[in-house]
Amino acid sequence: MTDQTNNGPSSATTAPSSEEVPTEHLTIPSDHETKKISKRWFPLESNPDLMNKYIDRLGWDSSGTDMQYKFVDVFSTEPWAIEMIGHPVASVIFLYKITSVQEEHRMKEASEIEKNGQTLSPRVWHTIQRIGNACGTIGLLHALANVPDGLSAVSIRPDSWLDRFYSAATDMDGISRAELLETDGDIEKMHESATRDEANQTGRGTVDDRVTTHFICFTHVDGNMYELDGRKKCPINHGPTDEMGLLKNAMSVVKNFMERDPNEVHFTILALAPTN
Repeated sequence: MTDQTNNGPSSATTAPSSEEVPTEHLTIPSDHETKKISKRWFPLESNPDLMNKYIDRLGWDSSGTDMQYKFVDVFSTEPWAIEMIGHPVASVIFLYKITSVQEEHRMKEASEIEKNGQTLSPRVWHTIQRIGNACGTIGLLHALANVPDGLSAVSIRPDSWLDRFYSAATDMDGISRAELLETDGDIEKMHESATRDEANQTGRGTVDDRVTTHFICFTHVDGNMYELDGRKKCPINHGPTDEMGLLKNAMSVVKNFMERDPNEVHFTILALAPTN
């Protein structure tokens, strides 16, 4: 199979087609929201240079001698592209276009989990998204919160925004974390700054532009791979994996997204990987 990964940066802002789902309908299930989305941010570009500058401002230190983890492009789901990436990969960020076929799958998946249940590690960190266009920041928070403990210990700067936010949100559920994020002026300012950064390769448009693409994250916790999506009420367990197999296993799920929408080309993949 030849995948259709789009390697260029995407600001997630495009004109909608008849198969796309308007942004105002991109809400979490009604039984998991305590109020409607009350604010909107500018969308974040899928661009490793920008992401790395942004997480540095948040408090992620990639300058360590032994562990220098940064976001890098993954150019394909094929083995040759996976082999180009340093291992072990700590997390994967995936941007895809929300279309009717992807929404149908999301609803079917939620129904199956509601009926059959799933096994979830209590150590998986997940938050609900209730800020419009915040999926880039939500994806990054998922990616950094679920890295192995040893990497987290040397990469999250003490008393940084990440350190303070994760500490405050440790024992919260996804809704409470969403509420904490909504009232945090510092992260709103840093997200805004990232959308204006010179590292952006596309224009950010206006805050009211209809956004039809969405960031999600894949990570490894306690022997399983989890899909973390702020639009879903809980993590999705995709089965066994380990640190060395995370990227390969994530690419299998990414291929499923692509195969559901074979004519779509709006996909980008980033890996949080060792660069030293």
